[in-house]
Amino acid sequence: MIFGTDYLNQLQWPAMVVTIVAAWLIASQAKRKRVVGFWLFLLSNVLWAVWGWHARAYALVALQVALAILNFRGVYKNEPASGVQTKT
Repeated sequence: MIFGTDYLNQLQWPAMVVTIVAAWLIASQAKRKRVVGFWLFLLSNVLWAVWGWHARAYALVALQVALAILNFRGVYKNEPASGVQTKT
């Protein structure tokens, strides 16, 4: 790591990697992988929001809050109640 580098500025790189891995898992046909993907998306929402706040990119922070809400919905919708079949 380069001396004097702002650590919060470097947060965008792990955020990007987590987002890509989450997107890969969300596309899986395996329910367990999709659930892990949604949780990774939630982690990426936090990472991006922290970086966005640091970078004063407030629209990005607002976007991450909205996406986090959708990701919580994805976790919930991915686990239907027992015996209930969901429509796609």
